[in-house]
Amino acid sequence: MSRSSIALVNLRAVVILIVLAFHSVHPYLASLPPAPYPFDSAPYLWLAFPIVDGQRWFGFDLFCAWQDVGLMTLMFFLSGLFVPSSLARKGSRKFLSDRLLRIGLPLALAVIFLAPLAYYAAYRSTAVDPGLDAYLQHLLALPFWPCGPQWFLGELLVFNILVAAMHQFVPGWDQRLVQLMASAFGNPVRFLAVLVTLSALAYIPLVLAYSPFEWVNIGPIAFQPSRPLHYLVYFLAGVVVGTYGLDHGLLDCDGALARRWPAWLAAAFAGFLLWAAPTSVTMADWNNAPLIEKLAAGLGFVVACAAGCLCSLAVCLRFAHWRRREFNSLSANAYRMYLIHYTFVVWLQYAVLGTALFAIVKATIVFSATLILSWAIAAAMGGLLPFSQLNATIRGLRRA
Repeated sequence: MSRSSIALVNLRAVVILIVLAFHSVHPYLASLPPAPYPFDSAPYLWLAFPIVDGQRWFGFDLFCAWQDVGLMTLMFFLSGLFVPSSLARKGSRKFLSDRLLRIGLPLALAVIFLAPLAYYAAYRSTAVDPGLDAYLQHLLALPFWPCGPQWFLGELLVFNILVAAMHQFVPGWDQRLVQLMASAFGNPVRFLAVLVTLSALAYIPLVLAYSPFEWVNIGPIAFQPSRPLHYLVYFLAGVVVGTYGLDHGLLDCDGALARRWPAWLAAAFAGFLLWAAPTSVTMADWNNAPLIEKLAAGLGFVVACAAGCLCSLAVCLRFAHWRRREFNSLSANAYRMYLIHYTFVVWLQYAVLGTALFAIVKATIVFSATLILSWAIAAAMGGLLPFSQLNATIRGLRRA
């Protein structure tokens, strides 16, 4: 396995750790209201914050804001990286059937069974009658079916279907994009400019039409209407970079991106500030904010996403090209951990709700226990679930 491939596998492990940490600290944000969100009242903010704890720490707000900008963007980019090799090996139909089995089936099972189990804790935190029968009545009365963090897998499945269709009906489209972007693969600044331009065209019109904070829930489907095209840009960018090759150009461990990681770290920090400043003044009343402030927030978002994504890749390629058993295990089990972790997160947050512990202590308990439980169960499940896209990724990297 090449050094770049090893670094990307390790980055997958880091990403799942960040996902667990991101969800673990939600009840302890200083910006939350003093009381939990009611279960039966729109806009149903308990979907994002199932548990609201009285213990708070502002540092968690900064951490979550940083991850909200860059984490999902990076996950869609990484998901696209290994699609070209899989499509070339399997063809469109086999690729699509595998994705339906590896993403679609676990997604359906998680939404049907695990999401309601997780949100039962949210219901109990505000319910007059905390019984299971009462919960099911309230759950079925909702105008949607909560899916939890599995919304990501829903969008990812749609993107995979789209790419499979393009491979079938527009052969060679990815190679043509590689030719158009050839000059950017060896020049990370140029690649950044392309990402910012395309994602700005995809994101800013939608964020002006809706808002950066709005969610749409239709049955078991949830998404932010301002972001799907933005995420698609990064997924397709990953596909194009994967088509070009994982061991040279942008992803070369000795290339310009990896060598200049301090500059990209500074760029990521600057991009975050560029987003945070206008967002902080538009958050209270987005609809009535001046257009110039909305445009600044939208542009700051796309710059922060691009800089943050390239920063993560740069640091990983520079420092993470080593093999560790625990990181290999995390990478191999990351998909199953993503599927099951949220139930542990929410119930652990509920379990420590009444304890007189500091926010940092509670978050550490929730994160540590969630990591141990979800990792152990995911490893024990092994092949019981269809192999995930991540597992296919690991196998593909081992062939490299």
